Amino acid sequence: VQLVESGGGLVQAGGSLRLSCAGSGPTFSTLAMGWLRQAPGKEREFVAAINRFGLSTYYADSVKDRFTISRDNAKSMVYLQMNNLKPEDTAVYYCHADTTLSIIVSGQYNLDYWGQGTQVTVSS
Repeated sequence: VQLVESGGGLVQAGGSLRLSCAGSGPTFSTLAMGWLRQAPGKEREFVAAINRFGLSTYYADSVKDRFTISRDNAKSMVYLQMNNLKPEDTAVYYCHADTTLSIIVSGQYNLDYWGQGTQVTVSS
């Protein structure tokens, strides 16, 4: 599975962005998908995940009620709608595919499917 993120950019605090992750390969719909982010000088952290059917989602407390993860298996796409952005959301955002939602949340990854990352910068 190859993953390519897009949609990052510069936005003012309180603004919105929608990240997209395009997947390739026949196994996309069999995998859970997640978004993680890494700010300068910080460790990578979990943001959101969605199961392979798109029926179950999980969010980090820091983004709950502001971010929404979704997927379209027919298009092999996963999205992250980010609203009410804050300066602390500034980071490189990565798309990741793995066997289950819980695996992505735990950080104990089984698979090495990552996108190249897309930069999100939120100005105050």
